[in-house]
Amino acid sequence: MTTRNADIIARKLAALGCAHAFGIPGGETLALMDALERAGIAFTLTKHENFAGFMAEGTWHATGAPGILVATIGPGLANAVNVIVNAHQDRVPLIVLTGCVAAHEADTYTHQVYDHGAMLAPIVKGTFMASGESLNRVVDKAIMLAMTGQPGPVHIDVPVPVAEAEATAEAFSPAGIGSRFQPVDGPEIERARKWIADAERPIAIAGVDAVNDDAGAAVGDFVKAIGAPLITTYKGKGLIDEAGPQALGGAGLSPLADGHILPLVAEADCVVLIGYDPIEMRAPWRDPWPDDARVIDVTPVVRQHGMHTAGATLYGSVSAALKLLQWSGHNHPTWSCGTPRRVRLALADAFAPEPSGWGPAAAFHAMREAVPEGTVATVDSGAHRILFSQIWRCSRPRTLLQSSALCTMGCAVPLAAGHKLAAPHRPVLAVVGDAGLEMTLGDLATVRDMKCPVPILVLVDESLALIEMKQRAGQLPNVGVDFPATDFVALAGAMGGHGVWIDDVATLHRETAAAFQRDTFTLLCARIGRRAYDGRI
Repeated sequence: MTTRNADIIARKLAALGCAHAFGIPGGETLALMDALERAGIAFTLTKHENFAGFMAEGTWHATGAPGILVATIGPGLANAVNVIVNAHQDRVPLIVLTGCVAAHEADTYTHQVYDHGAMLAPIVKGTFMASGESLNRVVDKAIMLAMTGQPGPVHIDVPVPVAEAEATAEAFSPAGIGSRFQPVDGPEIERARKWIADAERPIAIAGVDAVNDDAGAAVGDFVKAIGAPLITTYKGKGLIDEAGPQALGGAGLSPLADGHILPLVAEADCVVLIGYDPIEMRAPWRDPWPDDARVIDVTPVVRQHGMHTAGATLYGSVSAALKLLQWSGHNHPTWSCGTPRRVRLALADAFAPEPSGWGPAAAFHAMREAVPEGTVATVDSGAHRILFSQIWRCSRPRTLLQSSALCTMGCAVPLAAGHKLAAPHRPVLAVVGDAGLEMTLGDLATVRDMKCPVPILVLVDESLALIEMKQRAGQLPNVGVDFPATDFVALAGAMGGHGVWIDDVATLHRETAAAFQRDTFTLLCARIGRRAYDGRI
């Protein structure tokens, strides 16, 4: 069988452990799709490229291999811009493969033709045009860029004649990506060690870069050794077991949580930032400490955010840096005032179930009790995500998936579907608002066709609740935020799934258990009413 250039690309991706690709076909991608299938990478047809990209991200969280999004020329790639921006901001290694016409044809043929690379340049780590002569090197460069430092999306444009042409060389395996460089002893580490050794009130804040470095064990050992409570971003939830006494849970978007956590940060005499990227945080996390505070930043990349200062910065592997810092001579009790414990109790009280017994918080607490051990949850953007991220405790990383930096709607269902496809043995739950679900209704057919037993908890309040709250806070009239109800139960049946209305905790428990036994999706439609999040986030 002839080896084409498209086969070279596919074999390199298969060598990374990629087993799935997602997208919508076009005439310009046919050779690419055929090559992926030949290489053992199954192609899944979706109804929208955005859904495809989030499914690809779901497989990455499940397997550690980069996600693959296939988009055709023109409108196909234009549809995918949102999910590519999300991969860029949320640090997701996404390989974007697109078809295009040859350069000499684009000089005189304009139908659906525009400069893919120019459009994507600001939102990818790199964009490349494939050619037969340098294909091995180009694909290796793209993979290396996607997977190192802060992971992110890369784009490879493959002209039809290049994809279809016979390869002039055999594919060789991509060069080993290797580990991030190791920090070495020096003045910065000595200063950081001394600050930790002297600290009576140390605190640690961890984020997505620690997750991407698989640093959970190192984070746990470190905070225990230095006696520091741990705050995480929403992406960092589960770096240590959130049921443990040192975990203060996630933070970043909840003013209610910030009211307890930011004063604790201000009280600390040493702050250790562990792979913490403040791209996930809201404005009150800008300059949360004075410029002369003892702040240690452990980071794989140069930080250019401008959100805060750091007195000592350690570049390289998060895990390796923590092991160096752990030797700090720290041998005295910390937080003798007991403030972290009081904050932990206050947070639990702030996000407890509603006194009435029903509402979004009650639903989320009940859901936590109802799902099997080891369930991976995904959550869409909106008021429900903030509340869910504060309530849902994680025992390990990557068990609560969301769009945390871009905060885009329409991500939860495809993240869940992609994860379930790549790890079918693992129970998966999606949590969405009614508006977010309506953005991706067409791809419920994709989930149905996968025979995917994913319970989808839908918070039905007939409103863009978070925006409506901001509207009221600004004393603005109600415009463009409320909408009539959809009969989601009937819709689920029409789409080949199962739907049920939920109005109490007992029904939610019962129907959640039943949902995991089906061979299709279930819409658990929880009617919570408008303004259910007032005072809760």
